[in-house]
Amino acid sequence: MTYDLLIIGGGINGAAIAREAALNGLSMLLVDKGDLAGATSSASTGLIHGGLRYLEYYEFKLVAEALRERERLVHAAPHLIRPMLFVLPYEHTQRPWWMLRLGLYLYDFLGGRMSLPRSRGLRAGDAAFTAPLKGGGRGFVYSDAQVDDARLTLLNAIDAAANGAVIQTRTELLSARRTDDGWTATLGTGEQVSARALVNAAGPWVHEMLAKLGVNAAANVRLIKGSHIVVPKLYDGDHAYILQQPDGRIVFAIPWQRDFTEIGTTDIPVDAPEDAVIDADEIAYLCEAVNRHFNRQIAPSDVVSTWSGVRPLYDDGASEAKAVTRDYVLELDTNGPALLSVFGGKITTARHLAEEALARLAKPLGITPRRVTRDRPFPGGAIGDFATFPADAQRRWPFLSADQSLRMARAYGSMLDEMLGSVTSADAMGRAFGGGLTEIEARWMHDREWARMPDDALWRRSKTGLHMTDAERTAFADWWRASFPA
Repeated sequence: MTYDLLIIGGGINGAAIAREAALNGLSMLLVDKGDLAGATSSASTGLIHGGLRYLEYYEFKLVAEALRERERLVHAAPHLIRPMLFVLPYEHTQRPWWMLRLGLYLYDFLGGRMSLPRSRGLRAGDAAFTAPLKGGGRGFVYSDAQVDDARLTLLNAIDAAANGAVIQTRTELLSARRTDDGWTATLGTGEQVSARALVNAAGPWVHEMLAKLGVNAAANVRLIKGSHIVVPKLYDGDHAYILQQPDGRIVFAIPWQRDFTEIGTTDIPVDAPEDAVIDADEIAYLCEAVNRHFNRQIAPSDVVSTWSGVRPLYDDGASEAKAVTRDYVLELDTNGPALLSVFGGKITTARHLAEEALARLAKPLGITPRRVTRDRPFPGGAIGDFATFPADAQRRWPFLSADQSLRMARAYGSMLDEMLGSVTSADAMGRAFGGGLTEIEARWMHDREWARMPDDALWRRSKTGLHMTDAERTAFADWWRASFPA
């Protein structure tokens, strides 16, 4: 079969381009050698944000674009993306007070008309914000948003597939060559496919893919490892902290999966995508970063989970990893059938990147792309006010616990009705695996969300693995393999 587009890479950029292309009526195939969001796109800090710290590197265009996208995204996926207040203590800083205040004013200004609260100083009545801190009440509060990065990637793929895209995970591109009519590619399944144009959205493997295609690129990437740790909850509340460090970096402390706090990230240059493994020095650094600010102290022994991802940042020549731009570059090679390669990018701006990618491919494909995703809800996002949605779900399905109802409402939004339908009892949910995960949801992940391995379900489609015991995770893996033989 001949497709309009063959997209290599099922991270956020590849999935967003697939969505944009499918909604523009293009036929397309997306392949990934692993899972959707199987690498960097499930290993971020999980923020939809403008990037406050990018202002000190004069990334005004990137910040303004990201803030506009933040506003679009919180309305397009209100179930998955939730606004959050961030507390910025004025402690351990190399930045003067006036610079921080001016930066926050600029952050608000670049965002234009926003639905999220604007920044302000900490007040005497902000005890919930200041009580966990050593330093008292000096600092600021501003707004950004939190997202489940892997599920946002997944929602892009779901919308693409609903509009004709073909999504194949665990499918490696073995080779591809240009022909008179386009590209001919051989897949790991043994299948041979053709496409009029090819998109290289392989993330950290973008240069490896170019080498496989026999193409040289002008742009380059720097591979930067970012690691996170998870500890039992450090404080009560739904707000986050952005903690300044003596080395000039910042570290976030963010509510995570109800009972925990996520802490991250680091910026470590690495040589290969496979180096996405946290080390003892990073764990110690993140513990120390929190201990400088919080009354409650933590040690490496308190860490219950970790993750690391290698970010493929566009190489702009910056000397320090923390200063490398988070903007993206799209490189179009038209020495024959079109090849578009994606360098860099971030979760918040993936939709905009996809829109620009279609514009770059317009001439080679002979199309006039429409801006189809700017006001389009993501699957599950047409729910109106999310504030009442979990309670409404629990009234409809009273056998769901409050925690289970909230988690599933955030994950699926209006798709919850399709999953549970007329289910009237806990028994009808099937086997309970622990952590609030039941058989009906696990089968949905397999049948509707391309989950093919136990970890796809436990750690990317959900984070229920964090709430399970070792024995429960093992029992789930045994059930999965028996239910879905390879």
